[in-house]
Amino acid sequence: MNSNNKDHQQTLLRRLPASFKISFSIMLLSVAAAIAATAPQFKTLADFNTTSAYQPYYGSLVQGLDGNFYGTTVVGGANSQGTVFKVTPAGKITVIYSFCSLASCVDGEEPYAGLTLGTDGNFYGTTYYDGAICDCGTVFKITPAGVLTTLHSFGVTDGYNPWGALVQGTDGYFYGTTSNGGANRSGTVFKINSSGSEFTSLYSFCSLSGCADGEDPRGGLVQGSNGLFYGTTLSGGPDAGAGTVYSISSTGTITTVFSFTNSGDQGEAPYGSLVDIAGNLYGTTELGGAGCSGCGTVFQIVMPAGTLNTLLSFDGTDGQEPLGSLIQATDGNLYGTTESGGANSAGTIFKISTTGTFTSLYNFCSKSQCTDGGGPFGGLAQDTSGNFYGTTSYGPGDAGAGTLFRLSDGLGPFVKTLPTSGKVGAKVDILGTALTGATSVTFNGTAATFEVKSANLISTDVPAGATSGNVQVTVGATTLTSNVRFTVR
Repeated sequence: MNSNNKDHQQTLLRRLPASFKISFSIMLLSVAAAIAATAPQFKTLADFNTTSAYQPYYGSLVQGLDGNFYGTTVVGGANSQGTVFKVTPAGKITVIYSFCSLASCVDGEEPYAGLTLGTDGNFYGTTYYDGAICDCGTVFKITPAGVLTTLHSFGVTDGYNPWGALVQGTDGYFYGTTSNGGANRSGTVFKINSSGSEFTSLYSFCSLSGCADGEDPRGGLVQGSNGLFYGTTLSGGPDAGAGTVYSISSTGTITTVFSFTNSGDQGEAPYGSLVDIAGNLYGTTELGGAGCSGCGTVFQIVMPAGTLNTLLSFDGTDGQEPLGSLIQATDGNLYGTTESGGANSAGTIFKISTTGTFTSLYNFCSKSQCTDGGGPFGGLAQDTSGNFYGTTSYGPGDAGAGTLFRLSDGLGPFVKTLPTSGKVGAKVDILGTALTGATSVTFNGTAATFEVKSANLISTDVPAGATSGNVQVTVGATTLTSNVRFTVR
């Protein structure tokens, strides 16, 4: 703008009535306040340290029935072999279990994956190393109080080195993957019951010539509305060995849904777990895409055709290497992290719509001496308050042990159901925030009897006449809606 235009505008402003100037100033302040209110709010809540929990890695946090978050670190604890920790929404971290507490580390060590909340209120997870048989890893159950039970020790032929998180199927079994081992030493899919008395190796990858069925599954599984489980392999496949998307039944029938080739903007090496939204699948690749060879993508697989749409190719400036799994938040958008890239080459937080509208929400190491941390390997978790929580793999604390953070994107509170499906009469837990004083619970409009157990928990049963749809809880003048539809089976 030239100086003459500036002078002209200033002259016009001086001639405006005082009342208009005041109104105009108030309008500008209101606009500024609105922008500030809707801008993402980031806060570092705590630093991890080498004397307790140290270096959270690939796993995401998970909210428990008590309203606290639970997670894992690959280092630290009493034996320096990893931990399970509890953290309050305010950021107080407590180690509830230190791995390698038993002789010969038969309880496992280095839990790469995060935890899964079971319908019994306990947490289920895996360790990458050790166990009772070989240095192969374990499956474990742990109570919120920190009592750990090893459910299974891997032994090479049934898989080893589990990497992705478990998922509990509608049949009550937990399903997971190992990145190595099995009949062909290329990874497996397995299922196990909550007591560990039943373990089944469902599939060994690289069973087809040239590993056309894929190999090295790093992500966990997601169960679709059709009952099938969906996952990814980091490599293998019939085209260029760039990884696959596959489906597998509860009895082990596997089908390759899509094979990556890294041609065009396709990407390669799908890493985290998939998200099922209305029957379509969403995920990320660690590498490839149109942006740069080492940047990665966000993709959609349109089902049942298995057609891939690349929603975003990272170019480094907007992030690089999205290793953590995506989540769908209550606004319908997908939220995730990149391990590196961004304004400070230390990783980012982003959201993207199911049609590809991308927003960068935060660049790590934006504060002096990187006090906000960097390298968020794991994905995000959305608390029932509407906020997002996550961890970084390094930070400014004791030896750069990582940080815990919270990000608000202006989303309101909601409720979660555990499980997300069930028959009439089945017990259902409802997780939320400030539930004391709840006056009604409905399943798609059908009223249910309920008991308020705590400010974070309501216990109920699927009422007679209920149909599939959202669960709603009324507290005072507020109605809280479940983040996913409840399916009446």
